[in-house]
Amino acid sequence: MTQRRIAVVTTSRADYSHLYWPLRLLSEHPGVDLRVIAMASHLSPEFGMTVREIEKDGFALAARIESLLSSDSDVGMAKSIGTAVLSLADALGAMRPDLLLLIADRYEMLAPAAVALSLRIPIAHIEGGEISEGAIDDAVRNALTKMSHVHFTSTETARARVIAMGEEPWRVHRAGAPSLDHLRRSRLLDRREVEALCGLDLSTPPLLVACHPVTLEPDTLAEPAALFEALEQPAAGTPVVFCFPNADAGSRALIERTRDFLARHPEGRLFVNLDAVTYWSLLRCVDVMIGNSSSGIMETASFALPTVNIGTRQRGRERARNVLDAEANPACILARVAKARSPDFRASLAGMSNPYGDGHAAERIAEVLTSVPLGPALLIKRAGPISPENPS
Repeated sequence: MTQRRIAVVTTSRADYSHLYWPLRLLSEHPGVDLRVIAMASHLSPEFGMTVREIEKDGFALAARIESLLSSDSDVGMAKSIGTAVLSLADALGAMRPDLLLLIADRYEMLAPAAVALSLRIPIAHIEGGEISEGAIDDAVRNALTKMSHVHFTSTETARARVIAMGEEPWRVHRAGAPSLDHLRRSRLLDRREVEALCGLDLSTPPLLVACHPVTLEPDTLAEPAALFEALEQPAAGTPVVFCFPNADAGSRALIERTRDFLARHPEGRLFVNLDAVTYWSLLRCVDVMIGNSSSGIMETASFALPTVNIGTRQRGRERARNVLDAEANPACILARVAKARSPDFRASLAGMSNPYGDGHAAERIAEVLTSVPLGPALLIKRAGPISPENPS
């Protein structure tokens, strides 16, 4: 049987945790020649050299793309895209995969998409059709959708939104979020194992903070600043456990702010990198998640974990009833944390489900990628019909 060559780009610990099970199934498929490309923060010592996690999991790397500038500005972000384009043109030009799989909405994903478009390589995209109005991710996600030829959405609403953008319905598949496959396929750690692995005492469940710069704001750290002001108040409680931010403009300053906070609150911790199983296991052990990460929207619902979502970064994204939105001011944040901790709110979450999937996304993605017809029928897209405007 002729194998189809499928290249997959991963740029960070966050998207790799989503891609792990699709990669595993594709690597085991006899009809697939899998080519994994690692780039951006995966290759940065500052962000934990998470490329080693990919190799530890047994995935051979077809290419390593050094592209992330050691910068803390929007100019650095823009230059990182350009650096990636140059190296990816050589890598993908030599590799010539039958399909290129991309995920989500990170700005650096514009580079492989642009190169693939020039090289006539069909693109499959995971997690299109979602909304996050407060970040450039929203525009990146929509751009990737229009540059792609096969779509895997997390929800039915997202699928409808991709079709409304003019994509042919046969190309758009509701798969679910593949990160949720860890709940079904991976063995999560119990509390004692998490304590031993992370060096934490979880007898008092901590606050878990996952906060990133807000890339559409002139001051990308204005909203995180309100969070830190809230965390300094006794009402926030301790301990506080932080996850490293994304490599965006302002991330280095945000890391320094976090380290300054922990110097005054040594009972807390900052994790540069947690593998997917450890991270999911930690979610089961914390009191409340707080910040502006998509993980607080997409993943905490699986544990009915109360989550306080701050500011505009995730505005517009579908969410389950465990998510409490807070304006980016300390008083509002603390009020939402107090509600999240209340027995009545926790009781209200009994029996809730996660709208982002059922843990079977990877098999749906692998099935389509290994069977979708290749050639001009895939590469040449037809625009969908235009609905007449409602005269009212």
